[in-house]
Amino acid sequence: MANKKMYLTVGVGFGLVAIMLAYFGNPANMAICVACFIRDIAGSAKLHGAPPVQYLRHEIIGIIFGAMLMAIPRKEFQARSGSSTATRFLLGFTMMIGALVFLGCPLRMVLRMSGGDLNAYVGLIGFVGGVFTGSIFLKQGYSLGKPQETKKSSGFMVPGFFLALFLLFLVVPSLFVVSKEGPGSFHAPVVISLVGGLVFGGLAQLSAICFSGSIRDIFLMKNFNRITGVLTLFVVVLIYNIATGNFHLSFADQPIAHMEHLWNILGLYVVGFAGVLLSGCPLRQLILTGQGSSDAGVTVIGMLVGAAFAHNFGLASSGEGTTSFGRIAIILSIALLFIIAFTNLGKKAEASAN
Repeated sequence: MANKKMYLTVGVGFGLVAIMLAYFGNPANMAICVACFIRDIAGSAKLHGAPPVQYLRHEIIGIIFGAMLMAIPRKEFQARSGSSTATRFLLGFTMMIGALVFLGCPLRMVLRMSGGDLNAYVGLIGFVGGVFTGSIFLKQGYSLGKPQETKKSSGFMVPGFFLALFLLFLVVPSLFVVSKEGPGSFHAPVVISLVGGLVFGGLAQLSAICFSGSIRDIFLMKNFNRITGVLTLFVVVLIYNIATGNFHLSFADQPIAHMEHLWNILGLYVVGFAGVLLSGCPLRQLILTGQGSSDAGVTVIGMLVGAAFAHNFGLASSGEGTTSFGRIAIILSIALLFIIAFTNLGKKAEASAN
């Protein structure tokens, strides 16, 4: 486990990468967002047809391979699978629904907070509540079981899938859709996006940082180490926003955000709860995928399918607010999370730690 100095350094690195990506063209208050960027990839690959959110985000590929390039020399790349794989797919799907109702993963929540978006502070209440709920189940013996070592090639399958998408985008860009307006039309150059993702992924693998895990550690172990990295990220980007005039403390007129407080809370409640049940937030799932976990890889595919489903069936929110279908999906998602949590209590084997 890294110490607080490590997390301070990692938090600064995260902040600088986010600032660089925003400076070179990524959307405001969405310099790097795992859920939003996986959604954009789904749109670019024609899995959904929402015109404003379609672009093959190279940061996601970079994060996965940044983690892999850090894990291999440290002998932390381990091909493992078999820990309630179908359940993890469904949890990834559900976590994406929650993120797209809120409009961002926990990483973007922190970036929105650093820009003065009070809606994100409201959403934080739900995220902490979701992590707390999941932590209660962990205390009661919740587990999805222990993953088993498998063939090394298995650990490269999901990273290989995303690498193939990236190479196809470079060689035959006409196969993919690129937004002409909206968030998907704002993006940093390919090289900068890829390098930013590689650095972000490498730092995240080195520190085992996790947004849900950092709060869970406080509840279960009174350990504040990992939250140090998250808070440092917040402070670094906050300073940048204030210095550049990009800090606007308000509920209204925030980029790609809505003011429906209940659904901001419940959307991130789903993300926080699912993150604990999965032993990792959306970012952590990418890192574990880069470390060879097929279970995490299936979770990421679940997120990809969830993003497509959310936009194809009108569940995702927009800057104008939530949809009736999205609200119903959140209620059903919460019910599903409780069912999964209760039905996996008391197992002797423990899921792999963050």
